[in-house]
Amino acid sequence: MTIVAVAAFASMVALAAPASAQQNGYTMDEIIAQGHGFFGSTSGGLATLVEKAFQEHGLPNGYILGEEASGAFIGGLRFGEGTLFTKNAGEHRLFWQGPSFGFDAGGDGARTMMLIYDLPSVESVYGRFGGVTGSAYLVGGVGMTLLTRDNIKIVPVKTGLGARLGINIGYLKITPMPTWNPF
Repeated sequence: MTIVAVAAFASMVALAAPASAQQNGYTMDEIIAQGHGFFGSTSGGLATLVEKAFQEHGLPNGYILGEEASGAFIGGLRFGEGTLFTKNAGEHRLFWQGPSFGFDAGGDGARTMMLIYDLPSVESVYGRFGGVTGSAYLVGGVGMTLLTRDNIKIVPVKTGLGARLGINIGYLKITPMPTWNPF
């Protein structure tokens, strides 16, 4: 799908969205523009993944831009840091870490954009969000998954470098301060 087609689709979504949702949520145009600036040359795949997230979940009311590193051999760990952006509560620095377990081997470093849905307050983002993640790439690639807790959904979209193959179950623990303890 071309960027022009994604932009046209984004315009239709923006027109169809109610005005109150546009004030409290981010449109596809806003997310794709941030993604282009953040991800750079790999943003073609990003546009397709963001379109899929918008089709499935609607308008996010926050997003995180950050970087992470992860590695696994059966069990794995990931650590990251970034900034949470919201329209009504500003920007907040945060950190994430988490264990995983499954048929998974390899390692990667990634730039990550996390779309956040139904976030009632900034404090609600702190805690554990569970999900299943699959990875299959050599040298680099893009990926998207879904993490949930209560009614809050987080959709990490990432582009990374490394070699990774497998599927795992785990969680991300999001904290306001850095920690080496993934549990």
